[in-house]
Amino acid sequence: MNKLNVSLVSLGCPKNLVDAEVMLGHLPTDRFRIVTDETQADIIIVNTCAFISDAQEESVDTILEVADHKKHGRCQMLVVSGCLPQRYGEKLAAELPEVDLFVGTADAPRLVALLDAQLKRREQITAISRPDFLYDHTTPRVRSSPFYSTYVKIAEGCDNHCSYCVIPRLRGSLRSRSIDSIVAEVRRLTADGVKEVNLIAQDITAYGADRDDGARLEGLLRELVKIDELRWLRLLYAYPDGISDELIELIASEEKICNYLDLPFQHVDDAILKQMNRRIDEASIRSLIRRLRERIPDLTLRTSFIVGFPGETEEQFAKLHEFVNEGLFERVGVFRYSREEGTAAATMEGQVPERIKKSRYAKLMKSQQRVSFRRNRALVGRVEPVLVEGYSEETELLLRGRCICQAPDIDGQVYITAGNAEIGDIVDLRITDSSDYDLIGEIVED
Repeated sequence: MNKLNVSLVSLGCPKNLVDAEVMLGHLPTDRFRIVTDETQADIIIVNTCAFISDAQEESVDTILEVADHKKHGRCQMLVVSGCLPQRYGEKLAAELPEVDLFVGTADAPRLVALLDAQLKRREQITAISRPDFLYDHTTPRVRSSPFYSTYVKIAEGCDNHCSYCVIPRLRGSLRSRSIDSIVAEVRRLTADGVKEVNLIAQDITAYGADRDDGARLEGLLRELVKIDELRWLRLLYAYPDGISDELIELIASEEKICNYLDLPFQHVDDAILKQMNRRIDEASIRSLIRRLRERIPDLTLRTSFIVGFPGETEEQFAKLHEFVNEGLFERVGVFRYSREEGTAAATMEGQVPERIKKSRYAKLMKSQQRVSFRRNRALVGRVEPVLVEGYSEETELLLRGRCICQAPDIDGQVYITAGNAEIGDIVDLRITDSSDYDLIGEIVED
């Protein structure tokens, strides 16, 4: 039997990327060959995001673009997986007749059987399971990230039920892996050369809350730092009220845990936070930031904010704007509120016009750009460990990498102007210059 070439396009966040890698892992190598060139693929899978309207539009645009390979290329089957079919199911199937197979966020274990069914029947199939799948260390996975860095999903689903968010509908309720399973996966990854592990979940600070074995994030971290080959352990997507004093102490005292936290606050006005169904207020936000800065002075803080939430007044936005101008965060992501069907916020009064959302977004981003520039300038002259990732896209005369203060894919880079190193090395680098988001430096020779 000739092997079928499979190409996969993954959209959205790193959690989606892990899902895509797990899907590929379920394809037996005696029947399927993974290719990166879509023009050479017999089967193309588009793993979609449906978190907000912009992500949905990107997903549909990508599906239509890829569908062209069925008309003019060798592609026999177009598969759409993940959040978009999980959310819209049969409705999506009617609107996209170009697609041969729709599968949801929990259907990786059924993928081969569904591919076979479609190849046999040659008609559109929609097969959406309940979102209850959780991979573990025994689950096959084909990594697509660099050999030295990867993501490890420690839990799936979410129980927070923020009023603007569809994640619980798409991903189900919180399901945490066992500590032993996560440790086993990280041991295998580091044995294969991974130096940086980025822990991800919808809310990593909720890890273990659904389990009856006492598993918690702090206990997991204490086990992971014992792995000799692991160099950097990064915590992404932490809910603010889950940051305990014990966790702060762990980050401060354990060298392998990066002094980096991604803490989505979403707003600072108490009334807006209450409408968002967030379990925090301005006082607790400021108290948490003080605790973190006092105990971990060189901590890099990333947060995200939503502008244009229903009912957000000019005064409430001005308060958020002033908060950003205080310069408390090294990294800030800003999102325009997206009115998502099925969420509590979608039915709220006071929906903000799109032009006002765009204006507020631009103001916030411009202010944070100035903050980021100042904070980067403060790093000039310091020596920082840098993970070397390859050559600059502009010129092969410059190496590029990331400091501990830069998470993969979402933050800036370091451009290395002097010194030699291999890809995957962690080297000491003296910061010599900076821009709004990137740094420039020279390797410190022994």
